[in-house]
Amino acid sequence: MTVELEHYLTVGAILFAIGVFLVLGKRNAVGILMGVELMLNAVNLTLVAFARFVESARPIDGQVFALFVIAVAAAEAAVALALVMTVYRQRDTVDIDRMNLLKW
Repeated sequence: MTVELEHYLTVGAILFAIGVFLVLGKRNAVGILMGVELMLNAVNLTLVAFARFVESARPIDGQVFALFVIAVAAAEAAVALALVMTVYRQRDTVDIDRMNLLKW
């Protein structure tokens, strides 16, 4: 049995769906960040799979774009975790429903 493009796309779709479920279902800020990272990794998987299986003039573009997504995800995770730690120091919670810093 060979691994085809459809297999990669199926795994990517499942990972993306799990990430959406985590983002929509969690109340913990760290859990939401994990869901976002899972969605970004699912997109990376599909980008690399398309670069591997689809014939194009520049087949390396999928990998390059995936590297940019990884860099953006790392920056997003660093900033988001810094914000979560700051809110935790102020409010002693990372529960999204209890974070009301912008309310008067």
